[in-house]
Amino acid sequence: MNKYIKLVVAGLILALGIYMMFFTRSLGWGIVVTLLTAIPVALFYKNEYILLAFWQLRKQNMEKASQWLTGIKNYKAQLHSSQYGYFHYLQGLTLAQEHPKKVEPLMRKALEYGLNMKQDRAMATLNLAATAIAAGRKQEGQKLLDEAKKLDSAGMMTDQIKMMKDQLKMPSMQKHMHNPNMRQRGKFF
Repeated sequence: MNKYIKLVVAGLILALGIYMMFFTRSLGWGIVVTLLTAIPVALFYKNEYILLAFWQLRKQNMEKASQWLTGIKNYKAQLHSSQYGYFHYLQGLTLAQEHPKKVEPLMRKALEYGLNMKQDRAMATLNLAATAIAAGRKQEGQKLLDEAKKLDSAGMMTDQIKMMKDQLKMPSMQKHMHNPNMRQRGKFF
């Protein structure tokens, strides 16, 4: 549903509430209906699909979270601009285990659009650091890990950050797996 339709629905509910209060003299029901105006207004700023995806993510159900996110066909038409970052952030989290190569552009977009909470920015930065380390970009990974550590004020990701820093200290296996006997072998041997 387009985000502006929610505001039209809120206006209609408000008009109905005012009509009930003043013209039909149902003061109690008019107040109740007028208070119901808050629901579409709240859903204008916080999309219902994103809220349901967060709920499924909290229950560790990535498949259902991904299903709720597929309900958003055109994120610029359906979401408020403050929700663009969270849309890409949630897509990145749902794809992190199955398709790790698709996570990096989504997390970059999420950070570009902006995430409100520090913990969410820290998680997005940590995912970017993981993809940088996996791709062999150690300096970029180190810089992103330091940034994630600054953003993690609650200390929820200290174990993951420490584990990734330990991975950075380990030598790259591709550089040290050379067999000295392989250099002497001929092309057709």
